[in-house]
Amino acid sequence: MTEPTYAKRNINRTFIKAPIETVWSTLVATDKALPFFFGSICQTKNGLQPGASYRMVHPNKKIAMVVGEVIAFEPPRIYSHTFQMTNIDEPPCKVTYELVEKDGGTEFSLTIENAIEGGKLIKEMAGAQGFIGSNLKAICESGRPALTGRLVGVLGPVIGMLAKKSQRVENWPLR
Repeated sequence: MTEPTYAKRNINRTFIKAPIETVWSTLVATDKALPFFFGSICQTKNGLQPGASYRMVHPNKKIAMVVGEVIAFEPPRIYSHTFQMTNIDEPPCKVTYELVEKDGGTEFSLTIENAIEGGKLIKEMAGAQGFIGSNLKAICESGRPALTGRLVGVLGPVIGMLAKKSQRVENWPLR
């Protein structure tokens, strides 16, 4: 069996006119739907900390969209985790969010590593980077998501109905 080829590191940067603390607290919220993460809610058992499992669930709380494990959590600068989409049969990749204070705001970087070259996961993730950055920016700067985030919110119920049975939260328990 041949070893998979991994895609090159993919980095997307967005400048957000908001303090680093605002961007951080918005990014790592675990108590509400996050429009920049396609309306999903981050769930953990014991909070975001290295070694903790997490899952991003649909707002109906019946569908696990993404699962993984926290690798690094260094407030308010670095949050890194494995990332596996429950509807794609591929091994997880690594996602890192990095915040750097800049004059007038915060630079937000989203880095994707260790995804299989040409796979569905890297295609989905690379396509989502701009969406995540622009919606996080809009929320931190104005208090509401960009138009794309609002549209995803409207389509949320349809997305929930299209989910596979294998994506149900009971199939993706938190440890």
